[in-house]
Amino acid sequence: MSAEPARRNPIARALHQLRSPYYRYRNARYLHAVRVAVAMLFSIALTSGLGIPHGFWASVTLLVVIGGLQHHGNIRKKAAERGLATAIGAALGLLLIAQHTLIGSVAFTYVLVSLLAGVCAYFAVGKAGYIALLTAITLSIVAGHGDNPIDIGLWRAFNVAIGTVIALVFSFAFPLYATYDWRFRLAENLRECARLYPRVMMGEPMTAQEQVYNFARLSGRLVKLRSLIAPAAKELNVAPAQLEEIQRLHRSIISALEMLAVAAAHRPAAVEWGATGDVLAAPRSTIRRRLLAMSRALRSGDMRRLQKMDRRIVEPAGGPTPDRTLHYELQGSYWLAQRLSEQVEQMSTLITGLHLK
Repeated sequence: MSAEPARRNPIARALHQLRSPYYRYRNARYLHAVRVAVAMLFSIALTSGLGIPHGFWASVTLLVVIGGLQHHGNIRKKAAERGLATAIGAALGLLLIAQHTLIGSVAFTYVLVSLLAGVCAYFAVGKAGYIALLTAITLSIVAGHGDNPIDIGLWRAFNVAIGTVIALVFSFAFPLYATYDWRFRLAENLRECARLYPRVMMGEPMTAQEQVYNFARLSGRLVKLRSLIAPAAKELNVAPAQLEEIQRLHRSIISALEMLAVAAAHRPAAVEWGATGDVLAAPRSTIRRRLLAMSRALRSGDMRRLQKMDRRIVEPAGGPTPDRTLHYELQGSYWLAQRLSEQVEQMSTLITGLHLK
């Protein structure tokens, strides 16, 4: 009876959903939008309530700093970069105003502003790109074209600092974990591989359009996984090389599947699997079960069933022996299947060793 009110309570249901990794993964954009909206409202209320001059620049800074979707694994690094860029940009802006007050040359000030913008643009292409870009934006906010009065520059610098602090505080509210994206995207790909593998191994060719569609989806998720490795490694407290190896094996699995699909599509109609079905049935079933088990483990975060499967499945030494009547047209597919089995097993071992949040 006590569980019924909890299910009907919208607040309890909302809190339960917010704690769900999959819910937060599926609704990352909505959660980010709500976070930015609340931060914006807080910025407006704070600057307007205290009557801070030029307070709208705090809101502008807030949007610049927190507007992009950031994962929790990148927050500390980005926070340091934002703080450094804000300090450099505000200092340069105030120096520009000071030199304009002393020298009074509008033309020289404009040239100096342009040169500083060019320097920032130069470094914006490199590793410190985010710092350089945010420095240029802060410089423009504080100094304008360099001819702002000093009091306006100071107020704008103060508002930039307020906006940055608010953005940093809200960036830690309901953080979006790169681990969730990495887990669920990889799980989707592994489930898709489990669906495709029996088809290509049973000699059911796909049309060219089907191949392009299926493998474009797999490759698209694979590319997105690449950018998640660094923040996910920080969140999981593992060496990036461990996730890199999983990425490498995953890429190899997709490549092997694509080659098997191409081979099936170009296999002569007269070639039949025949007695080979008995030889390949066990490894085909094992690979599919392992792919599905990895997908479920990544979705749930529970590795126990995958660990039990790895202990239970023991391949014969050297792998299964092909039937002597195996047609030469199938030898390549058979060899690819053996390499694929090895890669799936290695990937399963690596995923089992992860401690997912």
